[in-house]
Amino acid sequence: MNESRCTCTRRHAIRSLVGGSMLLPGILTELLAAAEADPLAPKPPHFPARAKRVIFLFMTGGASHVDTFDPKPKLFADHGKKYKNGRYLIRPRFTFKPYGKSGIEVSELFPHVGECVDDICVIRSMRNDHGDHFEATLGIHTGSVTFTRPSMGSWISYGLGTENRNLPSFVVIAPHLPYAGGQVWSSDFLPACHQGVRIVPGPEPIPHMTPRTPSAELQEMELGLIEFFNRRHLAGREHDAALAARIKSFEVAFGMQKEAPEAFDLSQESDATLEMYGLERGSTQGFAWQCLVARRLAERGVRFIELIDTGASNNWDAHGDIATHIPLARNVDRPIAALLKDLKQRGMLDETLVVWTTEFGRTPFHEKPDAKGREHHARAYSSWLAGGGVKGGMVYGETDEYGIEIAANEMHIHDFHATILHLLGLDHTRLTYRHAGRDFRLTDVAGRVIREILA
Repeated sequence: MNESRCTCTRRHAIRSLVGGSMLLPGILTELLAAAEADPLAPKPPHFPARAKRVIFLFMTGGASHVDTFDPKPKLFADHGKKYKNGRYLIRPRFTFKPYGKSGIEVSELFPHVGECVDDICVIRSMRNDHGDHFEATLGIHTGSVTFTRPSMGSWISYGLGTENRNLPSFVVIAPHLPYAGGQVWSSDFLPACHQGVRIVPGPEPIPHMTPRTPSAELQEMELGLIEFFNRRHLAGREHDAALAARIKSFEVAFGMQKEAPEAFDLSQESDATLEMYGLERGSTQGFAWQCLVARRLAERGVRFIELIDTGASNNWDAHGDIATHIPLARNVDRPIAALLKDLKQRGMLDETLVVWTTEFGRTPFHEKPDAKGREHHARAYSSWLAGGGVKGGMVYGETDEYGIEIAANEMHIHDFHATILHLLGLDHTRLTYRHAGRDFRLTDVAGRVIREILA
């Protein structure tokens, strides 16, 4: 016998349970009220938004700004000289050249990204508040380098909801755990449904995507009943974030079983598209796969998509030799450029804010005159933004002649976050959550929107 696909809603499933005498009619009202509540429902922004979604590209470990997006001819010229701190200036290992009509200089490490520079706003005056990986990684993601706080993706999910209830609003594609681990995508004190869902590249990026029940209708009924009793169990235990997250995971998992398999299936992508990303047909590994999947998730209404290129080891932390940047850049350069081009040709770039960043830069000096590597440098580094209402082909901010200190237009991480929220139509001073007796926000008590970079 052929079995028809069920198109019933949660409300229909609940009524079916009652009609079949599987539930007492007395609990119908309570069940229907729970079914109506949807904290991930789309919410209006505070004001008209430039961007609908974010793709956040995080290069973990601390990419060197003076070797990537902040050219310093004086650093080349004064290589080996002592700086005023008693350490030796170390020249960049890579050459720079101008790209596009804007003529912005980009390192030879990123030739493909350089080709897209007219769509990019390069920020050369970033500042974080801590020079250690763990704290700086928390800072760029949560705005706090001292305490665990909700991730930016969680704040955006909380503020705007999601356009597709069958997929998470906040997805993190990470082959390995970064510094600070899951705190990078934690919702912390925000409702657990806003926590990021980690996807691990591979043949089965999400375990158990295939339903085990014989029909969607039966699964709907089972989940409706489970959710009801879970909610009763949660009563009086509302502050148990792990329990709340566990309960919400059932509903999220059901929606993902319906839509995620298709979102991660690249078999329908054209040969030309795969070639542009540098992805072999059938491959499920590498940053090219991450970028192409990010575009597909963006198409399907996922609000915040983060791509983390490596993990807490074998990353951009080039203490021993800056030449380790070469394979890392080769891994991400072409896919990132392809993502920008792909979004643009599909008419999506104007509504998609693409962010490229790292937790801090690297020192333009070293205690050894013949050093091949660089140390951590949080007080001046580079990031960039593209699409989503940002001016392309421009540079914001500058560092001094050696790339050591910010010389003009500092962009602190709070300013960075405030500007990203603004582009999504969110006022960072109004996006708050009451916790422990005070109103918290992503930007704490600081941050300003950098209007000079807005299109």
